[in-house]
Amino acid sequence: MTEPLIQLKGISKAFGNNVILDRVDLSIYPCEALSIIGPSGTGKSTILRIIAGLLAPDEGEVYIQGERRKGWVDDLADPIGIGMVFQNAALFDSLTVDENVGFLLYQHSKLPRRRIRQLVSEKLEMVGLPGIGNLYPAELSGGMRKRVSFARAIMANPEDPKASPEVLLYDEPTAGLDPIASTVIEDLIRDLQAAQGGCSTYVMVTHQQSTIRRTSDRIIFLYGGKIQWEGSVADSESTDHQAVQQFFSGNIDGPIQAFG
Repeated sequence: MTEPLIQLKGISKAFGNNVILDRVDLSIYPCEALSIIGPSGTGKSTILRIIAGLLAPDEGEVYIQGERRKGWVDDLADPIGIGMVFQNAALFDSLTVDENVGFLLYQHSKLPRRRIRQLVSEKLEMVGLPGIGNLYPAELSGGMRKRVSFARAIMANPEDPKASPEVLLYDEPTAGLDPIASTVIEDLIRDLQAAQGGCSTYVMVTHQQSTIRRTSDRIIFLYGGKIQWEGSVADSESTDHQAVQQFFSGNIDGPIQAFG
């Protein structure tokens, strides 16, 4: 069996007295499209932040290509690159698209500006936004801002191959978008998985059913701090697991507590 790229072992996280994750085990495999679903407030985005190294767990260990992670945030020395696309795109309003996408290269590489602009143009072309490098985020639609954030997440430094992202983490990539814009983003996620210079492995948090069904190979259902169910999209349509059925149907009656 293929060795996992990333493993979470016994991961727990609490905020105050609220236990969000309770000894969670999770493996992520090469070229996998994994979606983490479940009700709001169950720790889905927390898992992404722990994988990205933005948040340290209270208990448990993270392994990257079999190596135990020993640092967090600025101390990370992971053997693979991990990029993250935030829910609100998280672009710098005062910077142009070019400066946003090429931010890390402008700040932390010795590449000439002309070369960075060329690399930015290539990434913008990949996400279907050629020729917009001189615009500011306020001049873009919500869907365009999402795609710019994708271009930034897959930006790599050609002088440092180890910095190229092998795994992308998507936090609600279609939240707040209309159905047509959501379809564009869903197609782009799959296109980037297959494209040279894209990223073949991704983990996504989403509530949107079209996004789950169109972009997932495997689904993890998280509730009560634990993984309660996992399977394929087809499995989710035929499962007799009551919480999964309730989640997809939107029924207020079931094991998932409804908050009004």
